[in-house]
Amino acid sequence: MAEKDQLRLFEPSEPSASACAFELGGVAVREVACRSLLNRSRSGSYSFNCYTGCEHGCVYCYARFMQRFHAHQEPWGAFVDVKRNAPEVLAGQIRRLRPGSVFTCSACDGWQRVEEHYRLTRRCCRLLLEAGFRLEILTKSELVLRDLDVLEAGNVLLGVTITTPDESQARRWEPRASPVAARLGILREAKAAGLETVVMFGPLLPGISDTPEALRGLFSLASAADVDRIWTDALNPRPRVWPSIQEFLRSQRSELLPLYHRVLFDRAYRERYRAELDERVRAAADEAGLADRL
Repeated sequence: MAEKDQLRLFEPSEPSASACAFELGGVAVREVACRSLLNRSRSGSYSFNCYTGCEHGCVYCYARFMQRFHAHQEPWGAFVDVKRNAPEVLAGQIRRLRPGSVFTCSACDGWQRVEEHYRLTRRCCRLLLEAGFRLEILTKSELVLRDLDVLEAGNVLLGVTITTPDESQARRWEPRASPVAARLGILREAKAAGLETVVMFGPLLPGISDTPEALRGLFSLASAADVDRIWTDALNPRPRVWPSIQEFLRSQRSELLPLYHRVLFDRAYRERYRAELDERVRAAADEAGLADRL
């Protein structure tokens, strides 16, 4: 997908803001009204987000740049705007659109904790599937298992994102996401329900999850879960990501700061790094017997 198409998947739906409705574990939750929900890219695919903001607070989250559209006093990970009219808006949109593939969700986790209360992602998934759309889901939340009754009745690719096989590292980088073991449980239950499954290994973290040993661990997890597809992604320089990573590394892994800076900002180094990383990924996939699913 071209860079401009990737950015289109994050286009805001111009919600009108309201006062903070409540706090959820230190996360400010506001209810807003949106004018549109389903966004379309030039490649022909769609995406939607029932929430602006994501309480998972992942250090590397690319969606941080959404704050340039919706200013919040709270840092990324400490606010969630709930598009309370999302299902109604979506119902009106899909009557005018040709069914296609829908990435669920592009700028938040659709099954973060606030979804347990509002159930907006569930309702929108049901509407899309009933209208003949295909869902391609990536999540880090085991709450998605609540909705297997909806998902198993449609055309669905259900996947989870795993950044590192190390639970302790995952808790640091993805503080409010479900544990890695729980995400593997999602894949197993989805497979048992007859759904197509995918695991996204990314972003692969330099010096942490991009090493040959770590990659072998990741592909071992994919083999155990018998996933149908494997996606990988390197750490990319996106707006507002570097300040977050820099602050985190200074407090947690200061020795890695020079490496991350080179990977993100030294073009020649980055090109070499990406080529070497691709070779390591292919080698790990070959060793696990999963090259055909990569």
